[in-house]
Amino acid sequence: MSARPDPASPWLTVIGIGEDGLAGLSAIARTAFDEAGIVYGGARHQDLAEVPGARFRSWPSPFHEGVAELEARRGRPTVVLASGDPMWFGIGATLARSIPAEEMLVLPAPSSLSLAAARLGWPLGEVEILSLHGRPVDTLRAALHPGARILALTSGARTPGEIADLLVDEGYGESRVVVLEHLGGPAERRVEALAESFEGVVADLNVTAIEAVPVRDTPLRARVPGLPDDAFRHDGKLTKREIRAATLARLMPLPGALLWDVGAGSGAVAIEWMRAARGARAIGLEPHDERRAVARANAAALGTPGLELLDADAPEGLEGLEAPDAVFLGGGLTAPGMIEAVLRALKPGGRLVANAVTLESEAVLLAAHARFGGDLTRIAISRASPVGGMTGWRPLMPVTQWSLVR
Repeated sequence: MSARPDPASPWLTVIGIGEDGLAGLSAIARTAFDEAGIVYGGARHQDLAEVPGARFRSWPSPFHEGVAELEARRGRPTVVLASGDPMWFGIGATLARSIPAEEMLVLPAPSSLSLAAARLGWPLGEVEILSLHGRPVDTLRAALHPGARILALTSGARTPGEIADLLVDEGYGESRVVVLEHLGGPAERRVEALAESFEGVVADLNVTAIEAVPVRDTPLRARVPGLPDDAFRHDGKLTKREIRAATLARLMPLPGALLWDVGAGSGAVAIEWMRAARGARAIGLEPHDERRAVARANAAALGTPGLELLDADAPEGLEGLEAPDAVFLGGGLTAPGMIEAVLRALKPGGRLVANAVTLESEAVLLAAHARFGGDLTRIAISRASPVGGMTGWRPLMPVTQWSLVR
């Protein structure tokens, strides 16, 4: 009787393949490829590796069905072909969420991003990397600043033109745009122009490089919280710049962390949270249709199109949501059970910040501070403005802020 295969040993080999096909594989990758009973990948990978149809499996839609099929082969030699480095915005990172590392051998090839940096002479550690593959091009807006060097993975031939249009829209029309096609293969090509004059016809398979150069008077949009109030569309109900900066300092945006913005309004706090840390996410609850539309427009304009906006009131609308790392209560403080519901949902170490401008809301915060502890702060801001032919101070409404770490 033969021994049963050990599923804990590497039965799955994820092979990065370049434009040079099988010729570019290492000896160990070629051995794994030859010995695999089944090879998974896309149509392009099948062509590059010249895999016979009997051995090849295309990824189905929905994708998770393919992962389940792959897992059913546990213990039998199997290969997944990927483009370049499978762990760099690739399928290797996806598979690693469900297949233990000890069962999987990943053999990367140079990624298209590494090849692009090499062609341009850009130190890769100093470059902003964005994936616009299947993602809104508006994501690019948050990465723009004078002198930024950005490498973007794209969704096809149309994306570079959309990038150029966005750069012009943002006041970066003098930026250098370089489209690098079919990197590492015989069809490699480079198309280069300024954003304002870009009209290139390019291949579907490309990496787009941006060297950001603003035109005169282009406004700066720092990722440090505290964007100018006029960076947002709003109906007057906006957490003002100075208060917003103080609020975000207490919320402490961290990479990958989730914020609940209750009473999102224009979305300003949630948008600044997402801009401030890589991969930060936010869910905004806003029951008014007009304000949700404005918040959605603000999120696109400021590079956070992933902001999730729900037509819901709190605390009822909080049921079933993913547990947050931080919560901002900019409205709804007087709703019964609001603070208790938020504190139950917060993860350990989670941050709660609540701002009040009315006496009724302030009374809720005073009672919450007495019951739960935390910090109370009174924030009073005055701005200089014309008074006749001179200048005087005009105070904003003072804000009482309660913050707590669970």
